[in-house]
Amino acid sequence: MLTDVVELLLCPQCRARGVESGLGVGETDRTLWCDRGHSFDVARQGYVSLLTGDGGKFTGDSAEMITARDAFLGQGHFDPIAAAVSAAVPLDGEAVLDVGVGTGHYLAAVLDARPDARGLGVDVSKFAARRAARSHPRLGSVVADIWSGLPVRSGSLSAVTCVFAPRNADELNRVLVADGVLVVVTPTSRHQRELRGPLGLIGVEEDKTRRLGESLSGLFDPVAESALEYSMALSHNDVESLIGMGPSARHGNPETRSAALAQLPDRVEVTVSVTVSTYRRRAEASL
Repeated sequence: MLTDVVELLLCPQCRARGVESGLGVGETDRTLWCDRGHSFDVARQGYVSLLTGDGGKFTGDSAEMITARDAFLGQGHFDPIAAAVSAAVPLDGEAVLDVGVGTGHYLAAVLDARPDARGLGVDVSKFAARRAARSHPRLGSVVADIWSGLPVRSGSLSAVTCVFAPRNADELNRVLVADGVLVVVTPTSRHQRELRGPLGLIGVEEDKTRRLGESLSGLFDPVAESALEYSMALSHNDVESLIGMGPSARHGNPETRSAALAQLPDRVEVTVSVTVSTYRRRAEASL
């Protein structure tokens, strides 16, 4: 719930002016306030929007994409990824942020393994924030854009997770404690390879993990890197949900793709291939 993580949050209006003003909960738990009088209404679904400006650099997932993701993840197809993310986060982590939280699936797995931890989920999509708000009782859900500046206190988080989502190294460095841990999941070029050609899905660059390391250089030190690869047997409905929850949903002709899918076997073997990379924030990196 938001009340569990409100002490970690900053007023985005003040932060845009270079001042870090904390937020507090109003008398009815339906409003967040800062010391300078800025207020933010908590939606009845339990999330709050702290998004400022024109909505940020990225377009958030639509309601249809979140529905598709919820359906696909609910079948357990990516549970090994969630387990790997949870295993990479230190057990003594007290406050964990998931950037691009989506439905809250991965952060909920982290919190399930840590009874005393609190989770903060941030996503630019209000539909994602709405779903994440009910994914775990110790998860607070916020609409914000990492490229516009996270509405999170500096040095307040023990760990950050980022699963298939954009990263802003400077902001992640700022919000983590001195020896905080960053866990990032990136797809390899083999991820969903069986579907790319037949269905015209968007590909993955070969050097994605290397470029990740370069983007974090100087702020984070690599700790561990592990490959996770396995095969899923997916129905046509599963494949449609998998496509519908990702960037390929915004590209191509749906009718053409459906016709191509009808030509595939009833159960399609699809590869999951990702890299789970763990980094530690450099103690000397300035906030």
